[in-house]
Amino acid sequence: MSNAIKIHSFPLSGHAHRVQLFASVAGIAHNIIHVDLPAGEHKQAPFLTLNPLGLVPVIEDGDAVVHDSISILIYLARKYAPSFIPQDLQHEAEMHRFLAMSAGEISYGVGAARLINVFNSPSDPVFAKATAEKALTKLEAQLIDQDYLVANKISLADFAIYSYVAHAPEGDVSLAPYPNVRRWLTNIEGLRGFVAMPATKAGLVA
Repeated sequence: MSNAIKIHSFPLSGHAHRVQLFASVAGIAHNIIHVDLPAGEHKQAPFLTLNPLGLVPVIEDGDAVVHDSISILIYLARKYAPSFIPQDLQHEAEMHRFLAMSAGEISYGVGAARLINVFNSPSDPVFAKATAEKALTKLEAQLIDQDYLVANKISLADFAIYSYVAHAPEGDVSLAPYPNVRRWLTNIEGLRGFVAMPATKAGLVA
């Protein structure tokens, strides 16, 4: 696929997975380039020429280089899949609220709890789990009688939130109290082109 975008990724990164998932579901031609994070490849040249911050994901689209997963989602949608951005301005604003949530409560909640369990992050587990539960409670309420987060239609909001919420149990955050969230996860997983992020704990359950 000579015209395919390049996604520099790591399979256990939720930030990278949300980009791969969106590209796959949206039908955007792409190649995955594995970055060996355990070996520190992301902190060395030539990767640092793509992203001086030394973080995945990064995409290359011809001469364009974009990093930060949310920025990448917006770039890809604007250029290749605009139907995933609501046309109604109020709905678009709501979508951006969830994009911000993905970088805030989701990252510091379910994302941090998973990092503690799986990668021995020094973050505070009590704070992470409390933040996770608050975020999941908000999502549970948002998804009452809705299949997706914004205007009952698939949008970038769903891709930004999905990966870390789906893997919340890896951080010992149960999804059992959140039936609407679990139904929403099933909806995402039923999309054509869905690709899963690998589990990192044996016996992963919701």
